[in-house]
Amino acid sequence: MPPHSSEDLSRPALTSRAKARAAHPAQTGGDRAQVLRSYLELAKPEITLLVALSSAGGFFLAPTPSIDLGRLLWLLVGVTLASAGASALNHWIERERDGAMRRTMHRPLPSGRMAPSAALYFGAGLAAAGVGLLCPLVNPLTGMLAMATVLLYLFAYTPLKPRSRWNTLVGTLPGALPALGGWTAATGAIGWGGVAAFSILAAWQMPHFLALAWMYRKDYERGGYAMLTATDPTGRATTGQTLFFTLLLVAASLWPVALSLVGWGYALGAVALGGWFLHAAIAFRRSRDVRDARRVLRVSIWYIPALVLALLIDRVALSGIF
Repeated sequence: MPPHSSEDLSRPALTSRAKARAAHPAQTGGDRAQVLRSYLELAKPEITLLVALSSAGGFFLAPTPSIDLGRLLWLLVGVTLASAGASALNHWIERERDGAMRRTMHRPLPSGRMAPSAALYFGAGLAAAGVGLLCPLVNPLTGMLAMATVLLYLFAYTPLKPRSRWNTLVGTLPGALPALGGWTAATGAIGWGGVAAFSILAAWQMPHFLALAWMYRKDYERGGYAMLTATDPTGRATTGQTLFFTLLLVAASLWPVALSLVGWGYALGAVALGGWFLHAAIAFRRSRDVRDARRVLRVSIWYIPALVLALLIDRVALSGIF
């Protein structure tokens, strides 16, 4: 698989059909349910849910006397809105590249189901609403972290995707900030526990996205993205990094134990989940097969909810408080 030239990376080769879809305005007076589905798709609900769960994990990790359910609720609402807004704006920025990829060509903008301006206003409104809620109802620091997440995602990670294979590593920054935001929402400050929560999410993202990049490497090439997989035809570097960051994730997940923020219930859960993830990463390293890459991706999707659940159960068992 030959690497892209800089010209290829800056300008994806769209088919005439994809160009027509990208330029086609959304139909007015269309089916309301389809319009709602299109807006929901712009928000990337699967990613937004994981982002909200990671912020809840940071919140539960904080050693507060009790869990403030009202503050937790506003945190989840604000983070969800900010994440959904950033996702919609990402759809708007990448609409032409999405039209060149089979995996994304049926999204609302490249398919012509929605006008680009609608996605732009929708995303900007959601992101502003999320930050606007977090600042007064949670605390300004958490609101600023949410703003930093949106800005880094849109103006650092997204522009870097067609230019450098380091984009995935840069993308761990906005991806991990919501976990730190959960900690600051509970404590009002950045502490070692918040850094630990951030490190867990940062390490988690690498095997998650590397597996996805390997599964759709030809599609990313069509879209003009400079992924590691574009210059790694054997998969040696991709699977090696997947295994390395999975090992880093296992270590990072035990940092809260070393900080005495959690009990042995969480520790046992983290070790079990880490072993499950590591087993999938080792199999992927050995086979370099799409099937095992898909397994790594599946494990990564379930890992965050399971780890947050282990954290919540551990906290309730330790203190019995809510």
